[in-house]
Amino acid sequence: MMSQPPLSPSVNQDVATPRKLFLQGHPGLNGRRKAKNNIYHGVLLAGTLFAVVMLGLLLFQVIRSSIGWLDWQFLTSLPSRFPKKAGILSAMAGSLWTIGLTALIALPIGIATALYLEEYSDARKWFNRIIQLNISNLAGVPSIVYGMLGLAVFVRLAGFGRSILSGALTLALLILPVIIVTAQEALKSVPLSLKEASYALGVSKWQTITGVVLPYSMPGILTGAILAISRAMGEAAPLIIVGAAGYIAFLPTSPLDAFTVLPIQIFNWTSRPQEEFQHVASAGIIVLIALLLTTNTIAILLRNKYQNRMD
Repeated sequence: MMSQPPLSPSVNQDVATPRKLFLQGHPGLNGRRKAKNNIYHGVLLAGTLFAVVMLGLLLFQVIRSSIGWLDWQFLTSLPSRFPKKAGILSAMAGSLWTIGLTALIALPIGIATALYLEEYSDARKWFNRIIQLNISNLAGVPSIVYGMLGLAVFVRLAGFGRSILSGALTLALLILPVIIVTAQEALKSVPLSLKEASYALGVSKWQTITGVVLPYSMPGILTGAILAISRAMGEAAPLIIVGAAGYIAFLPTSPLDAFTVLPIQIFNWTSRPQEEFQHVASAGIIVLIALLLTTNTIAILLRNKYQNRMD
């Protein structure tokens, strides 16, 4: 019996592209799809440009209002009821204390939780599925709820009072879900072949995690940390509930001291009736943006360092 000859490339191509043949037979349908696609892209581009223009106008207004007020005296002075003497030193120190403690608390716990969920836990068990579901839900809880939780647990129950430690623990709870979820996604991106190659060399599971998995996923983990810390640095609502003051005339020296942060100090200035305090608040906004950009730049440099090492 003679075998049938293989199909020619043209036949295979025609058979494999029924959608293309259908669209060629209905040029009107193809045109409508292209029109809808162009309209969608146009609307998306217009919305993006509108947001960028509004942000640029807002930054221009803030920078113009801060001219003549943002100087060395403003950066090195404590708050005052006189606009000319008002400074931002105590709020800047309080923000650095709070964000530093928040990162020290949240990053190890978040990364360790992601490692447990991805490398050690069994996703088929109902308990682990409940944990994963709750972590995903906690990422969308309003920040004011975390402030109420921090007031009940850290300020009153634990007895830390209205201190930097209470604020840092509250912000750590706020950003933990974001860190855990992004760290899990980074850990999932590690190729299985790298793990299997490590196990084939007789390396233990923990050595594989610390020597292969974590270095490979560190850029993604640091990206999530950047987003989480940036959110924490701009939060004011949970810290107001915890007890951050609107006026602090001294520099904090320990985690149990009273504190204020830049967003609360800026809000305090904008609520003053004197017009000069609006210029002082604009100068404070510039300092907050500069501090945020500096923190993000350091984290991005660390991320790129790990990325280049893996490449």
